[in-house]
Amino acid sequence: MPRCDRFAPMIQPPPRLDVALIPALSDNYIHLLRCGATGVVAVVDPAEAAPVTAVLERRGWTLDLIINTHHHGDHVGGNLDLKARYGAAIVGPAADRDRIPGIDRAIADGESFTVGACPLTGIDVPGHTRGHIAFHGAEDAVLFSGDTLFSMGCGRLFEGTPAQMWRSLTRLRALPPETIVYCGHEYTAGNGRFALTLEPDNADLAARMREVTALRADDRPTLPTTLAVERATNPFLRADLPALAAAVGLADSDPVAVFAEIRRRKDDFRG
Repeated sequence: MPRCDRFAPMIQPPPRLDVALIPALSDNYIHLLRCGATGVVAVVDPAEAAPVTAVLERRGWTLDLIINTHHHGDHVGGNLDLKARYGAAIVGPAADRDRIPGIDRAIADGESFTVGACPLTGIDVPGHTRGHIAFHGAEDAVLFSGDTLFSMGCGRLFEGTPAQMWRSLTRLRALPPETIVYCGHEYTAGNGRFALTLEPDNADLAARMREVTALRADDRPTLPTTLAVERATNPFLRADLPALAAAVGLADSDPVAVFAEIRRRKDDFRG
């Protein structure tokens, strides 16, 4: 995957956990994980079963785990078919266990499980939905953020409040900058165009958008990203900066109010 030199050193594959992106539906990404030490295979947020099965058959793998970040149909749509075909166990958020089809193990905030030898820890991140959870692999420097954190964006507030989402994003922002972020949708180009309306003089943002434009012109994914890149370019992670508050006419305001205004503007953005 070609990358802008400005950001290439930040994005490296995890040392022990292989992660492959599987496109699904119109703009979803399903993430296929394989532990190099044990061969255990997991899938994160299978929107549908068929593309996952196709990749597994091509690689000669079976499926051991299904991991869900939240209950939306474009993240759990393949759960039951994949479970029936492979006998895979389903792991999902404890806060939303009643809405995860076929769930076997519910993970609460701070609880961990393993994909083979690779541990993942749940981080409750309500806002997009009330029971959304992200999964952080500290040893492998990976984050599966679902629809909470996107590249240069964040999820719509379908069930949560701006205060909840801002707290969720600041929890993710506090992870190490080298953390590789795998999110659920190919929204980067539109998110970047919106971000430029707020920070037209942000050199990091301009550089990232040049990279994104080149990738999309070649029909390539813009993911994964890193927290270092997102801290520099994502307005939703920057709502506590004076420049962002000034950009939305809320200088000296509480970051939650600034975040809420940025989210409102993004909801209305057509670009």
